[in-house]
Amino acid sequence: MTQQGVVAAGHPASAAAGAAALRAGGNAVDAAVAAVLTSFVAEPLLTGLGAGGYMLVAPPGQRPLLLDFFVETPGRGADARPAPMTDVLVTFEGTTQVFQIGASSCATYGVPAGVAAAAEQFGRMPLAELTAPAARLARTGVRVNAMQAYVFELLVDVVGSTPEAAARFTVDGRPPREGELLRDPELADALDRLGAEGAAPFYTGDIGCAVADRVCAGGGVLTRADLEAYRVVRRNPLCVTYGGRQVFTNPPPSAGGSRLVGALAHLETTGHAPDAPGIAAALEAGVRNGPAPGDALGSTTHTSVLDAEGWACSVTCSNGTGSGVTVPGTGVHLNNMLGEHDLFVPDGVGERLSSAMAPTVVRRDGTTELVLGSAGSSRIRSALLQVLVNVLDRGDSPQRAVDAPRIHVERGTAYAEPGIDAVALEAAAYPVTRFAAPNLFFGGCQAVRRDPATGALDGGADARRCGAVVVV
Repeated sequence: MTQQGVVAAGHPASAAAGAAALRAGGNAVDAAVAAVLTSFVAEPLLTGLGAGGYMLVAPPGQRPLLLDFFVETPGRGADARPAPMTDVLVTFEGTTQVFQIGASSCATYGVPAGVAAAAEQFGRMPLAELTAPAARLARTGVRVNAMQAYVFELLVDVVGSTPEAAARFTVDGRPPREGELLRDPELADALDRLGAEGAAPFYTGDIGCAVADRVCAGGGVLTRADLEAYRVVRRNPLCVTYGGRQVFTNPPPSAGGSRLVGALAHLETTGHAPDAPGIAAALEAGVRNGPAPGDALGSTTHTSVLDAEGWACSVTCSNGTGSGVTVPGTGVHLNNMLGEHDLFVPDGVGERLSSAMAPTVVRRDGTTELVLGSAGSSRIRSALLQVLVNVLDRGDSPQRAVDAPRIHVERGTAYAEPGIDAVALEAAAYPVTRFAAPNLFFGGCQAVRRDPATGALDGGADARRCGAVVVV
């Protein structure tokens, strides 16, 4: 039977939505958009209409390009300086980090504009056909899986910070538990609006006005003028040659792609298929200009798609930890990117924030071979580098490559899953923090591939974050 495509995503419902779009005749971009829209329902604290992201599109026979719809600094025409943000403590794998939330933490969101632009410019299905399944799921409900239950527990103080967020994201005042059914009729209505009217209501229409007014009333500086001025930006991806292939990834002002390119360039000169100290050295080489932006949790999700015609799409989105600011009647839970201490926030107004996200596509002789990306903040570059090495150098299948044990290096310390040679790392003068089992700390990489020998499509989903892959 002829394959139509393959989708890997951060939640089974998201992957299923992407697969359904392929079966309906959509291309890889349609499938990615469908998966992203469904992730708002299935992964509601990681992404959403108030989030930002990046999409790397690789049309067959054409150079890949990057749609930047990440968040930007607000403040156009603001009447006053922002009020103080609210501190919340989030303890993740034994590390407690301070995040700041509230209206003053909200940056100008880009996801509605990004998904609408992607569908219009590169898809073949009407946007309404892509939003409809997500809207139905929001009305009928999705069962909370283990990953999402954990995220709800971690971020309980965020979603409990306002009555509106608590009403939308808690059950009887507590975090939803694994197996419970979550419905979000407000989000369903907003998705219907997005499908029928495009992104305009969220930027120049009634939804945008309601969001800006609520944020400004709460002491933030996200104004109607900020939303009216927001634009999706096309960028030329970074490209590095690795093992006779071209690796395309997220360019500046994002930092994640630059760090990945630096690490790959290091391995290209020092040797492929490195051992654990070699991976550690490459990761350090990639960040010599400063640490990659990121936070302990990495509240992010990723989707990778390849189709039979050669279209490829890699898209990563994030809402930060969320601000707790939800605007009744809009379906929007705003990001807290201005309160993420490890992100570089520009001083000017209307400037894109930097990010660790790095959607990536690998081509050989002009044909896309591998599509991947990851959640995990500063660990994104580590996850991607090791999956790339496992597939391209060691010949692993995408699933084996994603499942393989990982390391991460941050400020001279190595973090290692079981199966990593910690003794060799210590011999190379790296202090090592050992994990007892594979852990979501090390990211959530979703990868899909066209086998260069057979042309068959396959993929790998990251069990660390309950990912899923569907071949159609």
